[in-house]
Amino acid sequence: MDRRFFLRALVLTGATVTAKASDGLEILSQTLDSVTASPIDIVAVLGGEPEVMFKRAITEMGGMGKFIKKGARVVVKPNIGWDKVPSLAGNTNPKLITEIIRQCFAAGAKEVTVFDHTCDDWVKCYKNSGIETAAKAAGATVVPAHEESYYKEVSLPQGVTLKSAKIHEAIVNCDAWINVPVLKHHGGANMSISMKNYMGIVWDRRIFHSSGLQQCIADICTYSKKPVLNVVDAYRIVKTNGPQGRSASDVVLTKGLFVSQDIVAVDTVATKFFSQVRDMPLDHVGHLANGQKLKLGTMDVDKLNIKRIKI
Repeated sequence: MDRRFFLRALVLTGATVTAKASDGLEILSQTLDSVTASPIDIVAVLGGEPEVMFKRAITEMGGMGKFIKKGARVVVKPNIGWDKVPSLAGNTNPKLITEIIRQCFAAGAKEVTVFDHTCDDWVKCYKNSGIETAAKAAGATVVPAHEESYYKEVSLPQGVTLKSAKIHEAIVNCDAWINVPVLKHHGGANMSISMKNYMGIVWDRRIFHSSGLQQCIADICTYSKKPVLNVVDAYRIVKTNGPQGRSASDVVLTKGLFVSQDIVAVDTVATKFFSQVRDMPLDHVGHLANGQKLKLGTMDVDKLNIKRIKI
């Protein structure tokens, strides 16, 4: 199946999504659940609620137990950077975070921690995003990230520009972490997805902007403790005026989810999906190519096994 059919199978207008009875959608429907012998590199789900899409995606990936071991100390790292309610999509959807936490505990995780180094006031971000309440209700511990004392210096020997960084102790001390960004436009990096979400685990982000944002984003992703999963929330996306958006007119309801261990590949697929709403050439998102050069993953997604699901 031509991968373009999957990305163009939905017509995106304003703040709503409607399925179009097109050749592309018909082809998609015919091949959604085809069985393949090769391992799945990316799961792409469209059309469901956040928790429903993740349940289906993680099942296709082999279950959460494949990534989270019994007794593990786990970090779930959403984007909680902005004092925005969920409908404005500046942050990761709290329903998705709830389900990921539940799946971690079901796999036998000893503890699950949630945090982000926010841009707006952290107390307001945690509360108004709905993530603090959702995470605690699912049994996770929510910790702050607004003081330098929470961070530990780590070496980045593979970095081109960044050779070290201070990373939050929750990440440094955990056994496994799950990277859960929201797909959105970004005024500086052009796109904010999985690689950009790393900026929420570091203390000093000013150096990123002053030393070359696109390279620094790739450099921080060379940190030795990689996420066991990258889960891209594309339920709602900020198409303009990102990364926080100005109003509901910047938001499109797209009902998508992308899951992969390959951070470059999943961000490439997510960027192509975003381009169905607003044109975003891959070469405008320089940290993708920079990440590929650093062997963090591949942009050549046509060679990957992508499982496509329409709910």
